[in-house]
Amino acid sequence: MSTLDLRPLSIGELLDRTFSLYRRNFLLFIGISAIPHLLVLAFQLAQLAFVTPMVPARPPVTTDFQSSLPGFSTGGVMGVLVLALVGIVIYLIAYLFSQGGTVFAVSELYLGRPTTIGQSLRRVRGELGSLFGVVFLNGLVTGVSFLLLIIPGIYMVCRLCVCIPAALLENLGPRESLERSFGLTKDNVGRAFLILLLYFVILYAALFLFDIPFAIGIQFEAHDPSMVRLLSALMQVGNFIAGVLITPILTIASSIFYFDLRVRKEAFDLQLMMNPLAGGVPAPRSATSLLS
Repeated sequence: MSTLDLRPLSIGELLDRTFSLYRRNFLLFIGISAIPHLLVLAFQLAQLAFVTPMVPARPPVTTDFQSSLPGFSTGGVMGVLVLALVGIVIYLIAYLFSQGGTVFAVSELYLGRPTTIGQSLRRVRGELGSLFGVVFLNGLVTGVSFLLLIIPGIYMVCRLCVCIPAALLENLGPRESLERSFGLTKDNVGRAFLILLLYFVILYAALFLFDIPFAIGIQFEAHDPSMVRLLSALMQVGNFIAGVLITPILTIASSIFYFDLRVRKEAFDLQLMMNPLAGGVPAPRSATSLLS
């Protein structure tokens, strides 16, 4: 595969390149997204099959107020908390692998090198700790921003939208990755916002298509616990399909946006032309110098 044409892109060209790259490498990106999240789906289905309690037809009669609360018990609460914690850990690991693997795959394709699902996912293993720090710090910063007001939160999401590509492709730590993203996206908030807006429109359209029919069915079959369990499982499968199909779009777009910003601000295309045999992305200027 030849190196993609590296030049400044308009927002329309950036999105067109995103969907073209996704379409031409559909199985690659679907595999990178689906394989880690199969573990999440398996955990969710196991919860529905073995953990979700059946609703009794009549609540038991008791004089103890605590015991009379529906489904309340100390052991039950602890079990729910443990399962929730396990679910969060499994989801986080799957998210890190799918995000990191997609970024590495886009990087290889952009630089004209072939890659596979296995190669992309294996490269993430050594970056899990750093990548977790980036995601955690990013979530903390944006969360605090949303607590202030919605607009500052959206603004911060746009400014930090390329922190994961920066972390993985430039081997930066969490703080440096956020600073790097903040510097690269300076004067480009509008373009970042359009990328995020399109992603969420497509995502919620897919969730509506794959989830809403089962949610409606659950409301109609609320009297039948076995049907509720079945429809809930189908809704989880629909949610999995929607996520696997749509999530790569944002990661691919963010990675292309990262390269586009470097072409615009650092002449990345010229760096690559002068060093075509480099084993990775050429080292950037100091992240802190971009904040001025």
